[in-house]
Amino acid sequence: MENLKALSKNSNKLYKKFLRCLCFALLFSCSPKTNEVSLKGNSLPIVTNEFKFWVWTTANAEASDNDFDDEFLNYSKNGIDAILVNTNADPELLTRLVPIAKKHNLELHGWMFTVNRPNDSIAEKHPEWYAVSRDGKSCFDQPPYVDYYKWMCPTRDASRNHILSLVEGLAKVEGVASVHLDYIRYSDIFLPIGLLPKYDLVQNEEQPEFDFCYCEVCSTEFEKLHHKNPRDFDNPAIDMEWKNFRLNKVKAIVDDAYTIAHKNNKKLTAAVFPYPEMADHMVRQRWDKWQIDAVLPMIYNNFYNEEIDWIGYATRQGVTDLKEKNTELHTGIYVPPMSPIELKEAIDQVKTNGAVGVSFFDGNAITQEQWLIIKNYTR
Repeated sequence: MENLKALSKNSNKLYKKFLRCLCFALLFSCSPKTNEVSLKGNSLPIVTNEFKFWVWTTANAEASDNDFDDEFLNYSKNGIDAILVNTNADPELLTRLVPIAKKHNLELHGWMFTVNRPNDSIAEKHPEWYAVSRDGKSCFDQPPYVDYYKWMCPTRDASRNHILSLVEGLAKVEGVASVHLDYIRYSDIFLPIGLLPKYDLVQNEEQPEFDFCYCEVCSTEFEKLHHKNPRDFDNPAIDMEWKNFRLNKVKAIVDDAYTIAHKNNKKLTAAVFPYPEMADHMVRQRWDKWQIDAVLPMIYNNFYNEEIDWIGYATRQGVTDLKEKNTELHTGIYVPPMSPIELKEAIDQVKTNGAVGVSFFDGNAITQEQWLIIKNYTR
Protein backbone atom coordinates (compact mmCIF):
# COMPACT_ATOMS: atom_id res chain seq x y z
CA MET A 1 0.00 0.00 0.00
CA GLU A 2 1.16 3.58 -0.44
CA ASN A 3 3.80 4.10 2.21
CA LEU A 4 6.52 6.75 2.58
CA LYS A 5 8.49 5.95 5.78
CA ALA A 6 6.25 5.07 8.75
CA LEU A 7 6.72 5.87 12.43
CA SER A 8 8.51 3.29 14.57
CA LYS A 9 6.77 1.06 17.13
CA ASN A 10 7.44 1.11 20.84
CA SER A 11 9.77 -1.79 21.51
CA ASN A 12 9.78 -1.77 25.31
CA LYS A 13 9.47 -5.40 26.45
CA LEU A 14 7.39 -4.70 29.53
CA TYR A 15 4.98 -2.65 27.48
CA LYS A 16 4.60 -5.48 24.99
CA LYS A 17 3.95 -7.94 27.79
CA PHE A 18 1.26 -5.68 29.18
CA LEU A 19 -0.38 -5.42 25.74
CA ARG A 20 -0.44 -9.20 25.41
CA CYS A 21 -2.30 -9.50 28.70
CA LEU A 22 -4.86 -6.96 27.55
CA CYS A 23 -5.19 -8.71 24.22
CA PHE A 24 -5.93 -12.12 25.75
CA ALA A 25 -8.46 -10.50 28.04
CA LEU A 26 -10.21 -9.13 24.97
CA LEU A 27 -10.68 -12.58 23.51
CA PHE A 28 -13.39 -13.33 26.04
CA SER A 29 -15.38 -10.31 24.90
CA CYS A 30 -14.76 -10.67 21.13
CA SER A 31 -16.51 -13.86 20.10
CA PRO A 32 -17.76 -14.50 16.56
CA LYS A 33 -21.20 -13.15 15.79
CA THR A 34 -23.77 -15.90 15.34
CA ASN A 35 -27.47 -16.22 14.58
CA GLU A 36 -29.62 -19.22 15.38
CA VAL A 37 -31.54 -21.00 12.63
CA SER A 38 -33.89 -23.92 13.08
CA LEU A 39 -33.33 -26.98 10.86
CA LYS A 40 -35.52 -30.01 11.54
CA GLY A 41 -35.75 -29.11 15.20
CA ASN A 42 -32.02 -28.44 15.64
CA SER A 43 -30.44 -25.04 16.19
CA LEU A 44 -27.30 -24.45 14.15
CA PRO A 45 -24.97 -21.49 14.60
CA ILE A 46 -24.37 -19.52 11.43
CA VAL A 47 -21.36 -17.19 11.35
CA THR A 48 -22.15 -13.94 9.57
CA ASN A 49 -19.38 -11.93 7.93
CA GLU A 50 -21.26 -8.90 6.68
CA PHE A 51 -18.32 -6.66 7.57
CA LYS A 52 -15.40 -7.53 5.30
CA PHE A 53 -11.73 -7.92 6.31
CA TRP A 54 -9.00 -7.33 3.71
CA VAL A 55 -5.19 -7.19 3.68
CA TRP A 56 -2.72 -5.65 1.27
CA THR A 57 0.32 -7.81 0.53
CA THR A 58 3.14 -7.98 -2.03
CA ALA A 59 3.98 -11.19 -3.86
CA ASN A 60 7.63 -12.05 -4.38
CA ALA A 61 7.89 -13.84 -7.73
CA GLU A 62 10.79 -15.91 -6.37
CA ALA A 63 8.70 -17.33 -3.51
CA SER A 64 7.51 -20.91 -3.80
CA ASP A 65 3.89 -22.01 -3.97
CA ASN A 66 4.37 -23.44 -0.48
CA ASP A 67 5.42 -20.00 0.75
CA PHE A 68 2.28 -18.45 -0.68
CA ASP A 69 0.21 -21.32 0.70
CA ASP A 70 1.53 -20.67 4.21
CA GLU A 71 0.89 -16.93 3.92
CA PHE A 72 -2.64 -17.33 2.57
CA LEU A 73 -3.47 -19.99 5.17
CA ASN A 74 -2.46 -17.54 7.89
CA TYR A 75 -4.84 -14.94 6.46
CA SER A 76 -7.70 -17.38 6.12
CA LYS A 77 -7.43 -18.85 9.62
CA ASN A 78 -7.30 -15.37 11.13
CA GLY A 79 -10.51 -14.13 9.60
CA ILE A 80 -9.39 -12.39 6.40
CA ASP A 81 -11.89 -12.49 3.54
CA ALA A 82 -9.99 -10.78 0.72
CA ILE A 83 -6.37 -10.16 -0.26
CA LEU A 84 -5.08 -7.34 -2.44
CA VAL A 85 -1.87 -8.66 -3.97
CA ASN A 86 0.81 -6.53 -5.63
CA THR A 87 2.40 -8.56 -8.41
CA ASN A 88 3.98 -5.51 -10.10
CA ALA A 89 1.16 -5.80 -12.66
CA ASP A 90 2.39 -9.25 -13.70
CA PRO A 91 -0.59 -11.33 -14.92
CA GLU A 92 1.41 -14.57 -14.86
CA LEU A 93 2.27 -14.25 -11.18
CA LEU A 94 -1.32 -13.28 -10.39
CA THR A 95 -2.54 -16.35 -12.30
CA ARG A 96 -0.25 -18.51 -10.21
CA LEU A 97 -1.87 -17.21 -7.02
CA VAL A 98 -5.48 -17.87 -8.05
CA PRO A 99 -5.71 -21.57 -7.05
CA ILE A 100 -3.87 -20.92 -3.77
CA ALA A 101 -6.30 -18.16 -2.81
CA LYS A 102 -9.23 -20.33 -3.84
CA LYS A 103 -7.93 -23.20 -1.71
CA HIS A 104 -8.13 -20.96 1.35
CA ASN A 105 -11.47 -19.35 0.43
CA LEU A 106 -9.85 -15.95 -0.10
CA GLU A 107 -11.08 -13.39 -2.58
CA LEU A 108 -8.11 -12.37 -4.74
CA HIS A 109 -7.63 -8.82 -6.08
CA GLY A 110 -4.88 -7.70 -8.45
CA TRP A 111 -3.23 -4.63 -6.90
CA MET A 112 -1.19 -2.42 -9.23
CA PHE A 113 0.75 0.85 -9.16
CA THR A 114 -1.15 2.97 -11.67
CA VAL A 115 0.06 6.49 -12.53
CA ASN A 116 3.22 6.05 -10.47
CA ARG A 117 5.23 3.39 -12.34
CA PRO A 118 8.61 2.68 -10.71
CA ASN A 119 10.79 0.04 -12.35
CA ASP A 120 8.58 -0.09 -15.42
CA SER A 121 10.91 -1.36 -18.16
CA ILE A 122 8.56 -0.32 -20.96
CA ALA A 123 7.93 3.20 -19.65
CA GLU A 124 11.63 3.77 -19.04
CA LYS A 125 12.21 3.56 -22.79
CA HIS A 126 9.99 6.65 -23.19
CA PRO A 127 11.24 9.60 -21.12
CA GLU A 128 8.56 11.81 -22.66
CA TRP A 129 5.83 9.81 -20.89
CA TYR A 130 6.76 11.14 -17.46
CA ALA A 131 5.09 14.01 -15.61
CA VAL A 132 6.88 17.37 -15.45
CA SER A 133 6.80 19.71 -12.45
CA ARG A 134 6.04 23.41 -12.59
CA ASP A 135 9.76 24.13 -12.28
CA GLY A 136 10.48 21.95 -15.32
CA LYS A 137 11.78 18.75 -13.71
CA SER A 138 10.75 15.39 -15.14
CA CYS A 139 9.89 12.42 -12.93
CA PHE A 140 11.94 10.37 -15.37
CA ASP A 141 15.26 11.55 -13.93
CA GLN A 142 14.35 13.98 -11.12
CA PRO A 143 11.51 12.40 -9.13
CA PRO A 144 10.09 14.33 -6.15
CA TYR A 145 10.57 13.16 -2.54
CA VAL A 146 11.80 9.61 -3.22
CA ASP A 147 13.47 7.78 -6.09
CA TYR A 148 10.48 5.48 -6.71
CA TYR A 149 8.15 8.41 -7.50
CA LYS A 150 8.11 7.78 -11.25
CA TRP A 151 4.86 9.47 -12.20
CA MET A 152 3.40 9.18 -15.69
CA CYS A 153 1.62 12.01 -17.46
CA PRO A 154 -2.10 11.06 -17.34
CA THR A 155 -2.91 13.28 -20.34
CA ARG A 156 -0.51 11.90 -22.95
CA ASP A 157 -2.15 9.14 -25.03
CA ALA A 158 0.88 6.84 -25.04
CA SER A 159 1.41 6.88 -21.26
CA ARG A 160 -2.27 6.49 -20.36
CA ASN A 161 -2.68 3.69 -22.94
CA HIS A 162 0.27 1.91 -21.37
CA ILE A 163 -1.38 2.16 -17.95
CA LEU A 164 -4.67 0.85 -19.31
CA SER A 165 -2.92 -2.05 -21.03
CA LEU A 166 -1.63 -3.15 -17.62
CA VAL A 167 -5.16 -2.91 -16.22
CA GLU A 168 -6.38 -5.13 -19.05
CA GLY A 169 -3.66 -7.69 -18.42
CA LEU A 170 -4.75 -8.14 -14.82
CA ALA A 171 -8.45 -8.02 -15.71
CA LYS A 172 -8.05 -11.00 -18.03
CA VAL A 173 -6.80 -13.28 -15.25
CA GLU A 174 -9.53 -15.81 -14.48
CA GLY A 175 -10.50 -16.10 -10.82
CA VAL A 176 -9.58 -12.54 -9.83
CA ALA A 177 -12.30 -10.45 -8.19
CA SER A 178 -11.05 -6.98 -9.11
CA VAL A 179 -8.27 -4.89 -10.49
CA HIS A 180 -7.11 -2.70 -7.62
CA LEU A 181 -5.65 0.69 -8.54
CA ASP A 182 -3.05 2.28 -6.28
CA TYR A 183 -1.24 5.60 -6.86
CA ILE A 184 -4.18 6.62 -9.02
CA ARG A 185 -3.49 10.34 -8.70
CA TYR A 186 -0.79 12.96 -9.18
CA SER A 187 2.29 13.19 -6.99
CA ASP A 188 1.71 14.71 -3.55
CA ILE A 189 1.37 18.47 -3.72
CA PHE A 190 1.26 18.21 0.09
CA LEU A 191 2.71 15.33 2.11
CA PRO A 192 0.88 14.05 5.19
CA ILE A 193 1.93 16.33 8.02
CA GLY A 194 3.42 13.48 10.05
CA LEU A 195 5.90 12.74 7.26
CA LEU A 196 7.18 16.28 6.70
CA PRO A 197 9.98 16.09 9.32
CA LYS A 198 11.49 13.08 7.55
CA TYR A 199 12.06 15.22 4.47
CA ASP A 200 12.88 18.40 6.41
CA LEU A 201 10.03 20.17 4.64
CA VAL A 202 7.54 22.92 5.43
CA GLN A 203 4.57 22.95 3.05
CA ASN A 204 2.28 25.89 3.73
CA GLU A 205 1.50 26.48 0.07
CA GLU A 206 1.77 24.71 -3.27
CA GLN A 207 5.42 24.61 -4.29
CA PRO A 208 6.64 24.37 -7.93
CA GLU A 209 8.82 21.28 -7.46
CA PHE A 210 5.82 19.27 -6.19
CA ASP A 211 3.20 20.62 -8.61
CA PHE A 212 2.46 18.40 -11.69
CA CYS A 213 1.97 18.08 -14.68
CA TYR A 214 3.25 20.98 -16.82
CA CYS A 215 4.51 19.00 -19.81
CA GLU A 216 3.93 20.29 -23.31
CA VAL A 217 0.95 17.97 -23.90
CA CYS A 218 -0.88 19.02 -20.72
CA SER A 219 -0.20 22.72 -21.21
CA THR A 220 -1.21 22.71 -24.87
CA GLU A 221 -4.43 20.75 -24.36
CA PHE A 222 -5.46 22.96 -21.45
CA GLU A 223 -4.75 26.12 -23.44
CA LYS A 224 -6.92 24.90 -26.33
CA LEU A 225 -9.80 24.39 -23.91
CA HIS A 226 -9.45 27.48 -21.74
CA HIS A 227 -7.36 29.96 -23.77
CA LYS A 228 -4.68 30.32 -21.12
CA ASN A 229 -1.44 28.48 -20.47
CA PRO A 230 -0.78 27.13 -16.96
CA ARG A 231 2.94 27.79 -17.42
CA ASP A 232 2.12 31.51 -17.39
CA PHE A 233 0.15 31.49 -14.15
CA ASP A 234 1.50 33.53 -11.25
CA ASN A 235 -0.50 31.44 -8.79
CA PRO A 236 -1.76 28.18 -10.36
CA ALA A 237 -3.28 27.05 -7.05
CA ILE A 238 -6.20 29.46 -7.41
CA ASP A 239 -7.10 28.58 -11.00
CA MET A 240 -10.01 26.17 -10.69
CA GLU A 241 -10.12 25.21 -14.37
CA TRP A 242 -6.52 24.04 -14.18
CA LYS A 243 -7.23 22.08 -11.02
CA ASN A 244 -10.33 20.47 -12.51
CA PHE A 245 -8.46 19.66 -15.71
CA ARG A 246 -6.09 17.48 -13.69
CA LEU A 247 -8.81 15.95 -11.54
CA ASN A 248 -10.63 14.96 -14.71
CA LYS A 249 -7.51 13.40 -16.25
CA VAL A 250 -7.29 11.01 -13.32
CA LYS A 251 -11.02 10.35 -13.48
CA ALA A 252 -10.76 9.53 -17.19
CA ILE A 253 -8.19 6.81 -16.49
CA VAL A 254 -10.38 5.35 -13.74
CA ASP A 255 -13.51 5.40 -15.88
CA ASP A 256 -11.70 3.69 -18.77
CA ALA A 257 -10.25 1.13 -16.35
CA TYR A 258 -13.79 0.49 -15.08
CA THR A 259 -14.94 -0.29 -18.61
CA ILE A 260 -12.01 -2.64 -19.16
CA ALA A 261 -12.53 -4.43 -15.84
CA HIS A 262 -16.26 -4.92 -16.37
CA LYS A 263 -15.75 -6.08 -19.94
CA ASN A 264 -13.70 -8.90 -18.43
CA ASN A 265 -16.27 -9.60 -15.68
CA LYS A 266 -14.11 -8.03 -12.97
CA LYS A 267 -14.77 -5.22 -10.56
CA LEU A 268 -12.64 -2.12 -10.17
CA THR A 269 -11.37 -1.06 -6.75
CA ALA A 270 -8.83 1.53 -5.64
CA ALA A 271 -6.68 2.64 -2.73
CA VAL A 272 -7.30 6.35 -2.24
CA PHE A 273 -6.50 9.23 0.11
CA PRO A 274 -8.55 9.58 3.32
CA TYR A 275 -11.65 11.44 2.09
CA PRO A 276 -12.51 13.22 -1.17
CA GLU A 277 -11.98 16.83 -0.12
CA MET A 278 -8.64 15.95 1.46
CA ALA A 279 -7.58 13.89 -1.56
CA ASP A 280 -8.51 16.78 -3.83
CA HIS A 281 -6.32 19.15 -1.81
CA MET A 282 -3.30 16.87 -1.39
CA VAL A 283 -2.97 14.83 -4.58
CA ARG A 284 -5.51 15.98 -7.22
CA GLN A 285 -7.79 13.02 -6.57
CA ARG A 286 -11.58 13.35 -6.31
CA TRP A 287 -12.63 9.75 -5.91
CA ASP A 288 -16.30 10.39 -5.13
CA LYS A 289 -16.67 11.42 -8.79
CA TRP A 290 -15.27 8.19 -10.20
CA GLN A 291 -17.02 5.24 -11.83
CA ILE A 292 -15.77 2.51 -9.52
CA ASP A 293 -17.10 -0.42 -7.51
CA ALA A 294 -15.24 0.08 -4.23
CA VAL A 295 -12.73 2.45 -2.67
CA LEU A 296 -10.34 1.69 0.16
CA PRO A 297 -9.31 5.06 1.60
CA MET A 298 -5.96 4.87 3.38
CA ILE A 299 -6.90 6.48 6.68
CA TYR A 300 -3.47 6.21 8.26
CA ASN A 301 -4.03 8.39 11.31
CA ASN A 302 -0.42 8.39 12.50
CA PHE A 303 0.75 9.82 9.14
CA TYR A 304 -1.37 12.89 9.94
CA ASN A 305 -0.57 13.11 13.67
CA GLU A 306 -4.20 12.24 14.43
CA GLU A 307 -5.79 10.10 17.14
CA ILE A 308 -7.66 6.85 16.52
CA ASP A 309 -11.06 8.59 16.44
CA TRP A 310 -9.95 10.47 13.31
CA ILE A 311 -10.29 7.14 11.48
CA GLY A 312 -14.00 7.30 12.27
CA TYR A 313 -14.26 10.94 11.23
CA ALA A 314 -12.55 10.39 7.87
CA THR A 315 -14.58 7.23 7.24
CA ARG A 316 -17.82 9.11 7.85
CA GLN A 317 -16.75 11.90 5.48
CA GLY A 318 -16.16 9.39 2.69
CA VAL A 319 -19.38 7.49 3.34
CA THR A 320 -21.31 10.77 3.22
CA ASP A 321 -19.67 11.86 -0.02
CA LEU A 322 -20.56 8.53 -1.63
CA LYS A 323 -24.21 8.73 -0.60
CA GLU A 324 -26.52 7.82 -3.49
CA LYS A 325 -23.59 6.28 -5.39
CA ASN A 326 -23.16 2.58 -6.04
CA THR A 327 -19.65 2.51 -4.57
CA GLU A 328 -18.64 0.58 -1.46
CA LEU A 329 -16.22 2.07 1.08
CA HIS A 330 -13.81 -0.16 3.00
CA THR A 331 -11.45 1.79 5.25
CA GLY A 332 -7.73 1.07 5.10
CA ILE A 333 -5.76 1.31 8.36
CA TYR A 334 -2.01 1.21 9.02
CA VAL A 335 -1.43 -1.38 11.72
CA PRO A 336 2.30 -1.29 12.65
CA PRO A 337 2.07 1.54 15.23
CA MET A 338 -1.11 0.20 16.83
CA SER A 339 -1.36 -1.77 20.04
CA PRO A 340 -3.98 -4.55 20.00
CA ILE A 341 -6.33 -2.31 21.99
CA GLU A 342 -5.88 0.51 19.51
CA LEU A 343 -6.46 -1.87 16.62
CA LYS A 344 -9.79 -2.95 18.07
CA GLU A 345 -10.78 0.68 18.59
CA ALA A 346 -9.81 1.47 14.99
CA ILE A 347 -11.99 -1.34 13.63
CA ASP A 348 -14.84 -0.15 15.85
CA GLN A 349 -14.45 3.37 14.45
CA VAL A 350 -14.58 2.06 10.89
CA LYS A 351 -17.65 -0.07 11.47
CA THR A 352 -19.71 2.42 13.47
CA ASN A 353 -19.08 5.20 10.95
CA GLY A 354 -20.59 3.39 8.01
CA ALA A 355 -17.85 1.53 6.13
CA VAL A 356 -18.66 -2.00 4.96
CA GLY A 357 -15.19 -3.36 5.63
CA VAL A 358 -11.66 -2.67 6.77
CA SER A 359 -8.32 -3.38 5.11
CA PHE A 360 -5.03 -3.82 6.97
CA PHE A 361 -1.65 -2.64 5.72
CA ASP A 362 0.08 -4.83 5.40
CA GLY A 363 -0.53 -8.53 5.90
CA ASN A 364 3.03 -9.46 6.78
CA ALA A 365 3.33 -6.69 9.39
CA ILE A 366 0.48 -7.90 11.57
CA THR A 367 1.64 -9.26 14.94
CA GLN A 368 0.24 -12.33 16.69
CA GLU A 369 -1.44 -10.09 19.27
CA GLN A 370 -3.09 -8.08 16.49
CA TRP A 371 -4.17 -11.26 14.70
CA LEU A 372 -6.01 -12.32 17.84
CA ILE A 373 -8.02 -9.10 17.74
CA ILE A 374 -8.86 -9.54 14.05
CA LYS A 375 -9.71 -13.21 14.30
CA ASN A 376 -12.02 -12.78 17.28
CA TYR A 377 -13.63 -9.48 16.34
CA THR A 378 -17.42 -9.58 16.53
CA ARG A 379 -18.67 -8.57 13.10
